[in-house]
Amino acid sequence: MIQRRKFIKQAAFGAAAATVAAIGLPRILTREKKERLGVALVGLGYYSTDLLAPALQLTQNCYLAGIVTGSPEKAERWKKKYDIPDKNIYNYDNFDRIADNPDIDVVYVVLPPFLHKEYTVRAANAGKHVWCEKPMAMTAAECEAMIQACAANKVKLAIGYRMQHEPNTQEIIGYGRNKTFGKIKLISVAAGYFDPRTGHWKQDRSKGGGAMFDMGVYSLNAARYVTGEEPVAVLAQEKTTRPEIYTKADETTIFQLEFPSGALANCATSLGMNVNYLYVTAEQGFYKLEPFQSYSGIQGESGKGKLNLKIPNQQAKQMDDDALAIMNNSPLIVPGEEGWRDIKVVEAIHLSATEGRRVAIS
Repeated sequence: MIQRRKFIKQAAFGAAAATVAAIGLPRILTREKKERLGVALVGLGYYSTDLLAPALQLTQNCYLAGIVTGSPEKAERWKKKYDIPDKNIYNYDNFDRIADNPDIDVVYVVLPPFLHKEYTVRAANAGKHVWCEKPMAMTAAECEAMIQACAANKVKLAIGYRMQHEPNTQEIIGYGRNKTFGKIKLISVAAGYFDPRTGHWKQDRSKGGGAMFDMGVYSLNAARYVTGEEPVAVLAQEKTTRPEIYTKADETTIFQLEFPSGALANCATSLGMNVNYLYVTAEQGFYKLEPFQSYSGIQGESGKGKLNLKIPNQQAKQMDDDALAIMNNSPLIVPGEEGWRDIKVVEAIHLSATEGRRVAIS
């Protein structure tokens, strides 16, 4: 009788193994443990070309494994420069085949914002973790769809807010959490640059252009991470000095955020002027970063002294942090929910500027 039970048990196990072999395990269950994650960059514009690809040569936890581009010329240049095998080079038509490529663990979406949702969802459905550049998407509803797709496919979604990985920024986030200088009263923050281009997608809000989408999320995100709170209301205005260029998007947006604690944030963003500062006034002192977002480094000061912590490369730090979180299955510093919270506020800012009134944020 014992032998018969043993035979039945072995037969059942064999049948189950045969079934698994036939249909295949879910990708999430068959991923091998890796020391470094392979990253595919989707979109080979300035940010990928000049910043992300060089940063991936400095990372410890991930590396440049593949690319996705609609340009055969770019594909050939990148193939030669970074020794990328043909099987790891995709275009936008065959992108979904990335599901069958074990070399690629992460898809980094570096496209204009109106394409973020589509390629995040497609990457998640392919079983790949997703890093998505800011702004996360065009609407809060798109953000929710991206979060849901990643959750359904059991992959992680990180948003490319590199500043939250930066040590000086992390230091002032700690000041707010620990009430180092007491209760925060007022924040002044601005992010912008002069963009001389015309006819670019950044002058078209329907593609994710305009100051608020492009640079305004830096100011907004800073006000949120400094307070550790979500704004409850906003009053905003849009301005332009070049109405012949900014017919479809905002050149400059000024907005004031109200927080539950009573803190106020006076924020500005622009594609018409160079501004780059974050100044926090608290009950028992102040602290500031100027510049507070810059590829070349962050510095500032507080009542505790100078803030000038150095790291070799901001993008490399961001990607290494996110890769380590994936490998350890630990929380991301900037998950998809963080990008969604910003876009909820961006929608309220656009509404306030359009209707000329204070808008409550639920």
